[in-house]
Amino acid sequence: MAGSESVEHILWPEGTPGARGAGLEDTPALTPYLVDGATSAVVVCPGGGYGMRAQHEGEPIAQWLNSLGITAFVLRYRVAPYPYPHAYQDAQRAIRYVRFHAAVWGLDASKIGLLGFSAGGHLTATAGTRHDEGNPDAADPVDRVSSRPDLIVLCYPVITMKDPYTHQGSRTNQLGDQPTEEQITLLSNELHVNEQTPPTFLWHTSEDAAVPVENSLSFAAALSRAGVPFDLHVYDHGRHGLGLAAEDSHIANWSQVCGLWLQGRQFGKN
Repeated sequence: MAGSESVEHILWPEGTPGARGAGLEDTPALTPYLVDGATSAVVVCPGGGYGMRAQHEGEPIAQWLNSLGITAFVLRYRVAPYPYPHAYQDAQRAIRYVRFHAAVWGLDASKIGLLGFSAGGHLTATAGTRHDEGNPDAADPVDRVSSRPDLIVLCYPVITMKDPYTHQGSRTNQLGDQPTEEQITLLSNELHVNEQTPPTFLWHTSEDAAVPVENSLSFAAALSRAGVPFDLHVYDHGRHGLGLAAEDSHIANWSQVCGLWLQGRQFGKN
């Protein structure tokens, strides 16, 4: 059996660090889509240029993951007017939260993945390249747990903050109108890949006009240099923001190929 729980999980029930208010957009949370007997989970980060979160990259993706025998959690992370590092903190906390509570959901704490679209892909890549093992002295037991995803899935992701290939809206929402070179470098994820970066699945279209395919290509090249296993799939046509791409059977194949890759990583049904 699969389905969303009626109650979302607030990531910081005692109060969100840096919150500017108490509304939904100030309160990062996870909506679970549970599968009976599933031992692996993936946290989903919808895209939206760090200005919103696209619905078609949330629940439908969770339901697709459920069909593979994977429990899913859709992350409500903070977007504009919240700049960096708030969304990044939310993604890190989401991984820690699911890992800490893994036993409650019957999950293997070593099978927690992160998946993102567009700006959510940038968030996923940021969390995948900049993680830690947790603080053993933290008062909050969740903060004692590793924030490293065990794998990441990047769907037409924003990767770089450098011109000419960045997505300007994402960069502005994260870093403001006049970011420094240091800030741009910090959030250009192709520069932060190392051997500890998780195995990665990437897909993009070669004619993406909003987020150029060079974003995925540069990240894949960095993974190759670091010796990190990856699958890279580039489709020769298709607009940005396709989600499951149900209207195009060729591009829709990404979900089947990704499902096989996840299975090979011992996520979902074997």
